[in-house]
Amino acid sequence: MPQLDQLSTCPSCAEPLETGDRFCGACGADLEAAVRARTANGTAAADGTPDRTPTLPDGAPPPPGPPPPVPDVALPHPHDHGEHTPPPPPPPPGAPGAAPHPPAAHEPAGPVTDPAPPAGAAPGPRADGVPYPDGTARQGVPGGPVPGGPVPGAAEAASVPAGDGLGPVVEDGPPDGPETLAPTCVACGTGAIDDDGYCRHCGHKQPRDRDHMESELGTVAAASDRGLRHHRNEDFYAIAETTTAQGAPATVAVVCDGVSSATRPDDASAAAAEAASTALCTALPDGRHPQEAMHEALVAAAEAVDALAADTPPEPSKNAPACTVVSALCADGVLTVGWIGDSRAYWVPDDRSAAPVRLTEDDSWAAQMVAAGLMNEAEAYADPRAHAITGWLGADAYEIDPHTASFRPEEAGVVVVCTDGLWNYAESAEEMAAALPPDAAARPLQCARHLVGYALDGGGHDNVTVAVVPFPAPRGGAVSA
Repeated sequence: MPQLDQLSTCPSCAEPLETGDRFCGACGADLEAAVRARTANGTAAADGTPDRTPTLPDGAPPPPGPPPPVPDVALPHPHDHGEHTPPPPPPPPGAPGAAPHPPAAHEPAGPVTDPAPPAGAAPGPRADGVPYPDGTARQGVPGGPVPGGPVPGAAEAASVPAGDGLGPVVEDGPPDGPETLAPTCVACGTGAIDDDGYCRHCGHKQPRDRDHMESELGTVAAASDRGLRHHRNEDFYAIAETTTAQGAPATVAVVCDGVSSATRPDDASAAAAEAASTALCTALPDGRHPQEAMHEALVAAAEAVDALAADTPPEPSKNAPACTVVSALCADGVLTVGWIGDSRAYWVPDDRSAAPVRLTEDDSWAAQMVAAGLMNEAEAYADPRAHAITGWLGADAYEIDPHTASFRPEEAGVVVVCTDGLWNYAESAEEMAAALPPDAAARPLQCARHLVGYALDGGGHDNVTVAVVPFPAPRGGAVSA
């Protein structure tokens, strides 16, 4: 057996050894095997230590040594404006002894969550509910994560070396300007998010901004959810408050459902919702009749979706960007609805003993079968072709046919504007009224959340979007608590 007391330091990590050690206490190296190997090769020094520079253990600071030589850099002449040799590049971030390079003031520390609508959507109304400079309209669009949920923003703290015993660690101060905070994981609350949307700590997939959206103004609220089966939310909505030419308050709600078999259905629904809302908020203060303004808004929505086709590379297996649209406008005691496709609007009186009414007729295969007397409603909607739409917004639509209608309700109630992701679980007006909370008029946002949850509890097979408009509008605004 080799004499282990001949080794004074570990041949792997240079840890000092004591007499009789068989294994290194720092790195666990087998000292007996190391001695046998060197003895066999004849490489051991007289004192038993290896004739090489030992490897430092992980995390150990490098030993002090002479400063590195100054590179021979050709400096430019004071009057020489030509090219000169650049200085050597700094050591890579992972190099031993290299200090971490702090980000410049203009470099963000990580991705920043933007609550605005996704890229590719047409410019739309303001999302903060603040009046426009001319004071004509207040608008709301989906604003990102659910209130009360995890809020992105706290950056993951960087580890700072504790020092090497040679002196205090001096840290650079923060860069000039406000610090940019990176989003953190909604599941573990600590991990940073990588470029693919996954947490670097726990691996949890992060929700997109559009996976769940909510907005509320004084007289209208809306909510939207991706559902339980789809990989993204292709619905979108826009809500707004404006005035008529006479100064009477007006409330607008627009809901759009992207066609999944088309390209960019999410962009199509966003472009259509924002274009329709903007058109209504422009036409009403100019004195347009509500039904005329609604018709123009639907045409504007169609043009916005058509414009996407010019910027979209064709895909042989898919159609041009497309979506459906439904909108409600409440002004001067009149309720005006407009639609193209199979998204719907319902009227539910506050007095639940009164009959609720469905205000729209679907542009769909099932509706055509019922209208032609070939099937009753139950048979038609049980058919696999029931949801094949016959009217939509898109460059490949045969010819858009905007539908509009006006009503003057004799009592107070609530207008429910929704996509088929909700009405699939409450198809008739009576079923929708039964799903509606009794305090919907006073708490429209809570009502919208409840209806989204109602659809998710029913199976959540599709994206779910709903806007709730109390009628007439509450004088003091809706209660949000």
